[in-house]
Amino acid sequence: MVNEFLLKEFGNRIKQLRLQKEYSQEKLSFLTGFHRTYIGMIERGERNISLSNIAVFAKVFEISLSALLDLSIVNPNLSYSDYEIKSEK
Repeated sequence: MVNEFLLKEFGNRIKQLRLQKEYSQEKLSFLTGFHRTYIGMIERGERNISLSNIAVFAKVFEISLSALLDLSIVNPNLSYSDYEIKSEK
């Protein structure tokens, strides 16, 4: 099972960067080539996207992959213990 917490935190990061750039979902859709509804689903944590698609966001936001994946920027209290892995169930 995909960790919903992680997907929501990543979605929050995408939304934060989008708002910093003052992009609408429509504008981000145009820049990435992804459908607007797909971007909304990512921002709500409803989609588990591929590494290739994550790289597209990094390029559009003009940041490194590691900076894009630094979820502690959105949630400073974030800890790796918050992530579930299959073997822990």
